[in-house]
Amino acid sequence: MDKHISMPITKEVTEQLHAGDYVYLSGNIYVARDAAHKRMTEALDRGEELPIPIKDATIYYMGPSPAREGRPIGSAGPTTASRMDKYAPRLMDLGQKAMIGKGKRTKEVIDAIIRNEGVYFAAIGGAGALLSKCIKKSTLICYGDLGAEALLEIEVEDFPVIVVVDKYGNNLYETAIEAYQS
Repeated sequence: MDKHISMPITKEVTEQLHAGDYVYLSGNIYVARDAAHKRMTEALDRGEELPIPIKDATIYYMGPSPAREGRPIGSAGPTTASRMDKYAPRLMDLGQKAMIGKGKRTKEVIDAIIRNEGVYFAAIGGAGALLSKCIKKSTLICYGDLGAEALLEIEVEDFPVIVVVDKYGNNLYETAIEAYQS
């Protein structure tokens, strides 16, 4: 079932999402990969505040390329989510509501999704050039020295994702295999 969602994603929104749903996101989301996640975790360990408001935030694990003239960003495909698995539960426990990436997640991340009534979306790998057309604006928040791994805020319009793990713990990667085998 196709759903159109305006950001931010809240508990009320995740209650309506189920593994396998096609979703189109519009609004502001953050972009961070492993190096940015590491720095955010180190900041928390020092007792500092995060550089972004984490409550109800969505973080896209994206590998951006430089923008072409007249565009806010270059290719914007998802990166492998499991690289953020050691950081994700802590951020979810602080209020992050959604993640976008590709690939499977650990039990600890799925438990954090359930515990915090969150959601894990997958974006289609290999479609970064097409996905970039849904990005209307890109702003550097911090960690510019990390280049493609800097922390960004992007504004998206009808950004296509699929619910992989819903707040109930249903996991499309498992149910799709079961459905295929039967």
